[in-house]
Amino acid sequence: MKKSVLTRYRIMAYVTGVLLVLLTLGVIAKYLLDMDGAADFTKIVGIAHGWLYVLYLVCAFDLGSKAKWPVGKQLWVLIAGTIPTAAFFVERKVSREVEALVADPAPAAAQA
Repeated sequence: MKKSVLTRYRIMAYVTGVLLVLLTLGVIAKYLLDMDGAADFTKIVGIAHGWLYVLYLVCAFDLGSKAKWPVGKQLWVLIAGTIPTAAFFVERKVSREVEALVADPAPAAAQA
């Protein structure tokens, strides 16, 4: 598996996670704190998160299919982009597991 597959997933996990935290804060500001301007902020961040979550799904599915994950694990990684802060923890765990699969074959070829 190429390192770029993991890199794309990691970037999208962080972007999706940050936008979801911002969206959560915007919703709290809009509905609980009744702040001016929170509605516009929530609308913009919500749209951005929605579109980028779709890209996150594509990157996570690509990583999961290449890593040959079972369906349950694949679903957990896909759903992590909808739970505030979960994307950060799942991304860290997944990155540690997949690093072994991303090992460069170049050193092995140099020995031959």
